[in-house]
Amino acid sequence: MKKHPIDKQLEVIKRGVVELVSEEELTEKLKRGKPLRVKVGFDPTSPDLHLGHTVVMQKLKQFQDLGHTAIFLIGDFTARIGDPSGRTELRPMLSEKEIRKNAKTYVAQAEKILDMGRAELRYNSEWLAKLSAEDVFRLTSHHTVARILERDDFQERYSKGIPIQVHEFLYPLLQGYDSVKLKADVELGGTDQIFNLLVGRQEQKMSGQEPQVVLTMPLLVGTDGIQKMSKTYDNYVGIYEQPREIFGKLMSISDELMWNYYELLSDLSLEEIEELKEELVVGKMHPKIAKENLAMEIVARFYSEDAAIKARDEFERIFAKKGQPDKIGEAKIPSGGARMPLVDVIVAAKLCPSKSEARRLIQQRAVEVDGKRVNDINAKIKTSDNPLIKVGKRRFARISFARNV
Repeated sequence: MKKHPIDKQLEVIKRGVVELVSEEELTEKLKRGKPLRVKVGFDPTSPDLHLGHTVVMQKLKQFQDLGHTAIFLIGDFTARIGDPSGRTELRPMLSEKEIRKNAKTYVAQAEKILDMGRAELRYNSEWLAKLSAEDVFRLTSHHTVARILERDDFQERYSKGIPIQVHEFLYPLLQGYDSVKLKADVELGGTDQIFNLLVGRQEQKMSGQEPQVVLTMPLLVGTDGIQKMSKTYDNYVGIYEQPREIFGKLMSISDELMWNYYELLSDLSLEEIEELKEELVVGKMHPKIAKENLAMEIVARFYSEDAAIKARDEFERIFAKKGQPDKIGEAKIPSGGARMPLVDVIVAAKLCPSKSEARRLIQQRAVEVDGKRVNDINAKIKTSDNPLIKVGKRRFARISFARNV
């Protein structure tokens, strides 16, 4: 392990952190000069990760760059229960097939940020699937119902009469047990994970281990500047999206929110970020350029520098110059007569994943046909035409109809 001064390590580690339990314990662990075992866990409840997920992954990478052991834990067993953190309703239970499929994509996406060759990749089914009834009873004996009900999400559900299933009580206990099995020195998570992380400390104490340090990161605000980033709120930037989509979404955030993204997502040092802010204040740099630099850094991280440059250039052509992409995709779809509902055309052309989403975008005046905005969800397209359809700000397709496709 390369020796990094403790004060410099703490400076890097504390960047953007909301809660650290505790700095004194972390300092003592660092003084020993041995690589710390730093754990981050993700339940594969959906196939794709977004930038909000990468906030803690970036922090894990910082630990890894400092010479510590990064543990990327796939919660393939706990995903069967569903983390109740921040939830006001019961999470649906997933099938093992769905979990396995999602877990594969998580590893591939983690490789875009972490050096997985030096990381420890683990699945908590390794130990949780082997627990006996007696083991579970012993685990539950370490905690009280009153303590579990202290959780804000459980309190809210209980007060509103929303059912809380008994198996949900087990989730934080199992996550805490993960830390025991992995002998974690540090566990990272979002601010909504603080209860679960503290349970891990308690589990380690009960097992005779030194308790892990708990470090929480803020929940990244979505592109709308209001809600946390989530697919539910349609304000997310997926790390598997196309470069132009990532670039365009990042360019849509406010100038104020941009600095929050810089601090939580950029590899620039805090000093470099402060220099950028000063350049904007004195007029040496325009906010648009600062935002472009951030968007290019993020695209390059998940793809390449060439992809980032192309995404920027295309953005300039489409928006700054009010043009269209150099290459517009063509969609050949079957027709059912002389006219076809616009909603059906949009979905068939894969410009939108569902009819409900297509209707919503039409109502929001986010759909254009041959340059004319459409707000009638019942609008129809002549199948004898070859229209250019634009959905949102970045999706274009030239439509052709075929009667016997």
